[in-house]
Amino acid sequence: MADVVTPEQRSRMMSGIRGKGTKPEVLVRKALTGLGYRYRLHRRDLPGSPDIAMPGRRIAIFAQGCFWHMHAGCRFAKMPSTRPEFWHGKLSGNSARDRAVLADLTAMGWRVLWVWECAFRDLQTLSELPSLLQAWIESGEAFGEIAGPGSAVTREAG
Repeated sequence: MADVVTPEQRSRMMSGIRGKGTKPEVLVRKALTGLGYRYRLHRRDLPGSPDIAMPGRRIAIFAQGCFWHMHAGCRFAKMPSTRPEFWHGKLSGNSARDRAVLADLTAMGWRVLWVWECAFRDLQTLSELPSLLQAWIESGEAFGEIAGPGSAVTREAG
């Protein structure tokens, strides 16, 4: 199947996708600030440069895009029909890197939370975000995920 836009249009569209300061990341930051938690942004000295790091608690939080990180069982993690060989390599590489980052951070004694994009697309989950974040932070669990309803959570830590 041919792409519906020209390569130049696609390039311009893709260049507009940000890695920092995304809406999901900002919403997580606002929730954490509202709860009184202190954090640092994009710690480049940590594996994967977490979107949010809470050094005192050794917590790393990533706001993950369901498409870009192939959120298992999520309706937003759909493989494009155009250039499937390129996209399979790109997206599976992202997933493999995520697993390596998770293993590295947990080996360093950090706890890791993935907040999936689908959580921000559901009004109920979005309204519960502060309490979900606080519950996980206070739980002491090594790994956690916050996702929208109907999203399968299948990845395990390590």
